[in-house]
Amino acid sequence: GLISTIAAVILLAFLLTTDAPHAWRLLLVLPIASAASGFLQDAMHFCAGFGFKGVLNIIHSAGITDNVQLEEFRRKDRAKALQITGFALLIGTTVALISLLLPL
Repeated sequence: GLISTIAAVILLAFLLTTDAPHAWRLLLVLPIASAASGFLQDAMHFCAGFGFKGVLNIIHSAGITDNVQLEEFRRKDRAKALQITGFALLIGTTVALISLLLPL
């Protein structure tokens, strides 16, 4: 989340200080959505990547995963991963559209 936030700030600063067309500010969707995804996953204590894959690693050390056995739980995990992804894209799109309103 932090690295993507820094990347977004650098990209915005670059776009604002150059003669880049306003439409290029829409590129902010990517780093902002990535940052939002990281922060949302941290806040929810949930890994969207694991949710999409249907795996978990609560008991084991990092790097060792188990499959989620019950289809009901895999479905719920996938729904939560999609929710995080959707919110992240909404945040990224909103910030990018707001950046179009900035002068310069």
